[in-house]
Amino acid sequence: MTQIPSQALLEPHISVPISVPPAPHPIRLVKDGVPGGSPGVPVRTASVPAGRRILVVDGEADMADSLVTQLRRHGHESIGVKRGSAALQAYEDVDLVLLDLELPDLDGLEVCRAIRAVSRVPVIIVTARQSELDCVLGLQAGADDYVTKPYGLRELMARIEAVMRRAQWQPAAAQEIRHGRLHIDVSSREVTVGGEEVALTRKEFDLLCLLASHPDAVVPRKQLLQQVWGNSWSRRTVDTHVSSLRGKLGDSAWVITIRGVGFKLGMA
Repeated sequence: MTQIPSQALLEPHISVPISVPPAPHPIRLVKDGVPGGSPGVPVRTASVPAGRRILVVDGEADMADSLVTQLRRHGHESIGVKRGSAALQAYEDVDLVLLDLELPDLDGLEVCRAIRAVSRVPVIIVTARQSELDCVLGLQAGADDYVTKPYGLRELMARIEAVMRRAQWQPAAAQEIRHGRLHIDVSSREVTVGGEEVALTRKEFDLLCLLASHPDAVVPRKQLLQQVWGNSWSRRTVDTHVSSLRGKLGDSAWVITIRGVGFKLGMA
């Protein structure tokens, strides 16, 4: 007869319940900015940490207003603009940009590139362009994610959360730029050359900072106009400010003209 150890007799038998995950809820699509669902039936939506400042850039006013309203219902501080030039003036004050590609004044890819050239603010492209090529071009332009219309509101909220989570782990953008004798303090907007302070206007500083952020690259004239001036510019705006900037820096070699293309930062 087999003997059962006394310790085993004293130990109670514990049954471990097996938990079965519930069936996933279907994704609720949002078409024309109007949430779906049956009347009177509550719809579960995912939420992200409240308090995000989100810029919605969409050429269709109704779509922008609808998405802004939905984001506010989820506790976010959101604003909507219809034009790419307006987005280039507003992105600095937000935590995230939701960017459509179909805009009345600029192509959304150009807006994305212009933002990414000088900022690390997260950008999610939200567009009706559904081809693989469009997605690839959007990601290559600097977007952090790509969502096609119509989309599920819960999916969009989850993607926002994921993008913001990744952004929190990224190192902050450089607050100082050094290029030879040139020193730019981005936070205080102070510029010195060889230790001597240089007084610049706001636009002159923005122009210099944009060039200095890409010291080995040529910045196209069109990008300079869009990024620094938005809609308020004339044909010779860049040339006038470049000439003034060269004079204040003390040497024309600091800003090099690449004929037919744009400008790049030089060394004096």
